[in-house]
Amino acid sequence: MHLTRILAVAASIVVVSAACSSTSDTASGTTVTTQATPTTAALQTTPSGYAAYRLQPTACGAEQSDPAVAMQFEAPGDAGIDGMTTVVLETSCGPLEIELDPSIAPETVNSFVFLAESGYFDGTVSHRIIPGFMMQAGDPTATGLGGPGYTIPDEFPEESAYDRGVIAMANAGPGTTGSQFFIMFADGPLPPNFSIFGQVVDGFDTLDRIELIQLGRSPTSADPTPSTPLESLYIESVTILP
Repeated sequence: MHLTRILAVAASIVVVSAACSSTSDTASGTTVTTQATPTTAALQTTPSGYAAYRLQPTACGAEQSDPAVAMQFEAPGDAGIDGMTTVVLETSCGPLEIELDPSIAPETVNSFVFLAESGYFDGTVSHRIIPGFMMQAGDPTATGLGGPGYTIPDEFPEESAYDRGVIAMANAGPGTTGSQFFIMFADGPLPPNFSIFGQVVDGFDTLDRIELIQLGRSPTSADPTPSTPLESLYIESVTILP
C-alpha cells in the first residue's frame, strides 16, 4: 500500500492502505489514521519482509510461531455465516476475542472467516504498529503489498466510528480491499472509508502490551513516526468459536 496523508479536523492523519506499499512502514491492505507527534527518531535497519521478521526476537517474550504458509485464492468461499460470529486471535502478546458483525459488513465477515478457517493468517505478523492509533496485520508477505489473490466489495460505514477495539479493513482506495486489517488502540478521527466488521470484546490488556512493542523507523520511509516492529508480533492462529 502507499502511505498517504489526509487532513481531518486540522490534524495530519496517516492512512495505511492495504493495496501497495514499498516499505514495511507503509500500510498495506488497510487504511488507518493517526495523530502522530513528529519524532526525530533515528533511522534504523528494519525488517522489509516476512523472512526478516522471522530473524527478529518475538514480541512479549513469546516463542516464535510456526511459519506462515503462502496461499492464494480466486475468490472467498462461502463460510456459512448466519449471525454474529466470535473469533479469537491468538497473538504473541495474548488473545484477542473479537465479535464479527455480518449485519454491517457481510462480504467482509465472510471473507475474514473463510481466510481464518483456511489458515491464511496463521504465522503471519503485524507489519505496522502506531501506539495510540492502531496495529495493522493480514499481509502474509509483511511488506504491505500482500493479499489473498482477490478483492471484496467495499462496505464502508455511513459515518466514522473507529473507536478503541474496532477492527476494520485496510485499503488503498475504493475497490482494493483484500486481507489486510487494522485494530484500533484508541478512538481515531478516520474518515468512513474503511469497512468496519467487528469489535474487540476481550483482550484489551493484549492491545496494551502490543502498544509497548519496540518500533523502528525505516531508512526508506517518508513517515517520521517509528511504526515498524523490531519484535515480531505473530498471529499464531485464528479460531472461530461455536
